[in-house]
Amino acid sequence: MTDIEIAQQCKIKNIEEICQKVGLTRDDYDFYGKYKAKLNVNQILNSPERKNGKLVLVTAITPTPAGEGKTTTTIGLADGLNLLGKNAVVALREPSLGPVFGVKGGAAGGGYAQVVPMEDINLHFTGDFHAIGAANNLLAAMIDNHIHQGNELNIDTKRITWKRCVDMNDRQLRFVTDGLGGKANGTPRDDGFDITVASEVMAVLCLASDLADLKARLGRIVIGYNTSGEPVTCAQLKANGAMTVLLKDAIRPNLCQTLEGTPAFIHGGPFANIAHGCNSVIATKLALKLSDYCITEAGFGADLGAEKFLDIKCRVAGLKPDAVVIVATIRALKMHGGVEKTELAQENLTALEKGVSNLLKHIDNIKNVYGMPCVVAVNKFHADTQNEVDLLIKLCEQNGTKAILADGWAKGGKGMTDLASEVVALCEEKSTLSFAYPIDAPIYDKIEMLVKRVYGGVGIEVSDNAKEQINKLEELGYTNIPICVAKTQYSLSDNPKLLGAPKGFTVSVKNVKLSAGAGFIVVLTGDVMTMPGLPKKPAAESIDVLPDGTVVGLF
Repeated sequence: MTDIEIAQQCKIKNIEEICQKVGLTRDDYDFYGKYKAKLNVNQILNSPERKNGKLVLVTAITPTPAGEGKTTTTIGLADGLNLLGKNAVVALREPSLGPVFGVKGGAAGGGYAQVVPMEDINLHFTGDFHAIGAANNLLAAMIDNHIHQGNELNIDTKRITWKRCVDMNDRQLRFVTDGLGGKANGTPRDDGFDITVASEVMAVLCLASDLADLKARLGRIVIGYNTSGEPVTCAQLKANGAMTVLLKDAIRPNLCQTLEGTPAFIHGGPFANIAHGCNSVIATKLALKLSDYCITEAGFGADLGAEKFLDIKCRVAGLKPDAVVIVATIRALKMHGGVEKTELAQENLTALEKGVSNLLKHIDNIKNVYGMPCVVAVNKFHADTQNEVDLLIKLCEQNGTKAILADGWAKGGKGMTDLASEVVALCEEKSTLSFAYPIDAPIYDKIEMLVKRVYGGVGIEVSDNAKEQINKLEELGYTNIPICVAKTQYSLSDNPKLLGAPKGFTVSVKNVKLSAGAGFIVVLTGDVMTMPGLPKKPAAESIDVLPDGTVVGLF
């Protein structure tokens, strides 16, 4: 059966039962239909009687077209912990419509390790992304209106950095010229769209601690520069109040469930290759207050999502994982070892051993850069041979790290209890979180330290444009904040063709921009795009709805 067929056969519990499972009273939530709830969090988060549970971060190797299954593993692990008698919940990001209708698919897990209702979660869900897009585009409209109405702030129309956004893969909108048609229709200028998950409003919502902090962060957003070269903020345009109104419900975390009835907090959805790639701080903190084990995931490999989770989110929110799970598949490791996708079903120990270099680099990052205890989850595929499984476990053990076979896709929580037991043991180990770079280091040094320590490169090549941007940001005093590197997810380098654990490479820094509301500096490398395009055969071509309302073709 397909993922959606498995999900549609599940007998979903009423969301009230899931709310009661985590100790929520009727005043703590509002129904959003029968199977979803919006949570009221302030009273819970500020309750000194509620102690935090253990935080487990799930990351992965560098992704390949063969698939890794990080979200599936995250969900299955939470189910497995509950089967062991632990009080566990899962905290995930919301999927973007762009990948759903494009090529990657959704973010609701797979097989028998899914969150439900998966159709809702993968599509409009509770409307959070629409609210984020509306807030983003309200600011864009107010910028151009301000210019049209006399431009009191002297905004330089050639130095506006704020883009419009839409939650869809639409390459046609990357670069546009708008305001055409005469004076009554605005001021002509070069413009463009980002996908909603790359909007700074998404990052702001996911890093805000409460509604007041959300409004303050929105106010600090820099939309561009005036004719004197000074930054112009959202607060100067008096837009942050109305934007906060649009986001007042979107900032409230959503509660759903897994196929096995494990509570699932699903909130926020920044991409990890072009943003910071983690669910909201509010949802994570709430999940910790309501469980003994909170299992969360960060997008793509440990060089992207996990790096940003640790260097950005943990710094901002004062969080520290108690254990880290690194997801790998034998299929993907063989691709890193040079095997074509069409040949992955054949046993190839040589390629597997070569490709393990990628996994070992991610292990090194977690253990030796960040100081976190970790375990490898070998996400099982039917074509994996026993020889390949034994070799992978052996190579990990030689590196001082345990690898455990995980079969959540086929067996749900029952296939994850061995991994769950190891995670419980890891959570009892003492650890001290370190960061990849000191927060007070110059911007240039932060980028270089990240490239050398986490990516395994030898240095950076900075364009003249990026040098000018870095100098300007340091001149303006934006130094003591984290960096958020936007780069390809398909390689530890900025070149998607360099698989495994490449050596001797440099990373090209093309542009640097300030996300003052989010509280970090975005560093754009290689050819990474903040607005993806659709593939030759989009997934949307196969998605449909039957006369009775049943969705089909959604994975």
